[in-house]
Amino acid sequence: MGYPPVVLFDDDRYGQLLPLTFTRPAACLRSGILTQAERWEKLTGQEPGYLTSPVLQTKYRNKTGAALYINGRLLADETAMKELLALQPGQSIWQEQQLIACYSTDTISSAEQLTGVEKADISVVTYTLIQRPWDLFSMAKTWITADFLWITSGKQSAPVSATNTVIGKDLFIEPGAQVEAAVINTTSGPVYIGKDAEVMEGSMIRGPFALGDHSTLKMGAKIYGATSIGPHCKVGGEVNNSMIFGFSNKAHDGFLGNSVIGEWCNLGADTNNSNLKNNYAEVRMYDYLTGRFIHTGLQFCGLIMGDHSKCGINTMFNTGTVVGVNANIFGDGFPRNFIPSFSWGGAAGFTTYKLADALTVAEAVMQRRGLQLNQTDKDILTYIFESTRAQRQ
Repeated sequence: MGYPPVVLFDDDRYGQLLPLTFTRPAACLRSGILTQAERWEKLTGQEPGYLTSPVLQTKYRNKTGAALYINGRLLADETAMKELLALQPGQSIWQEQQLIACYSTDTISSAEQLTGVEKADISVVTYTLIQRPWDLFSMAKTWITADFLWITSGKQSAPVSATNTVIGKDLFIEPGAQVEAAVINTTSGPVYIGKDAEVMEGSMIRGPFALGDHSTLKMGAKIYGATSIGPHCKVGGEVNNSMIFGFSNKAHDGFLGNSVIGEWCNLGADTNNSNLKNNYAEVRMYDYLTGRFIHTGLQFCGLIMGDHSKCGINTMFNTGTVVGVNANIFGDGFPRNFIPSFSWGGAAGFTTYKLADALTVAEAVMQRRGLQLNQTDKDILTYIFESTRAQRQ
């Protein structure tokens, strides 16, 4: 079946998802095993276009001509996606004051143009939109489970080695993956092991859990669901209800709970985060749009870390800490619970992480994975450095 071109747009609430959306459109946030952009590509067989901020538009390209414009914050399963793809030219779907989708016969070149779309069709279906970064781990069980059913439908899992102890039936192993001497419990949710991934001996996993392609669980890792680890990651120690996007490492002992970690991050050995306040009170987190700490509605909420950020050994993060892009954190004690992008230091204080030095490190890290920090990525990071200067002051 032929589908119309799909363009995923960032609306006026896109900034609520910072620092994760400094470096990607909202549709590229990992919300289960997949991102929403990957779900659209899987269903339609074509790469979606993007309508995002000017600085990101150079990397994430728009499409020209008639297209179906879909809110990038939307989390939609296969059924809901097919309903949206059935829209006809000129039709739109709104949820309260929020545009969910519209079919335009003309190229739309800015998100502002979408605000003028006529509210022709008010949907009676309830659509799920990501509102805040912590929604990603809060809703992870639903979306890991949904993605598991979709990805594995009609497919046969690779054989399970007899060295493993498997409890339950919802385990799927892609070709090339190595899983030996692990304990895997799927009674609380499915477990998905991606292509050419490795689960080292002694690992203990409770679903729902996903390990992305080419990623590694180190020896003795303890994983509690709902947790999703993206591609090309190395993860060890204890992890609970967290999302790690891709190309990031938490390779050693230490606890990570109720957290979201972007790409190209590294957590040093024995890094720990608190996910529960000592007085059991509701956790507040920094909001980039207001410059204030806001209520999350959550009792368990840990660390949100933007791309390319790193921390040294024995780093301790307090409950509800937000770390921007390309921060370098080290030293003893708890650093403050909002660390701006391109910060260098720790509990004793921060200075500016020089842009040239940060780009040099980013280049070296990516070269280790056979990838290059191209000029477009450098321009994006340079823009983030300049636009967050006031926060560092």
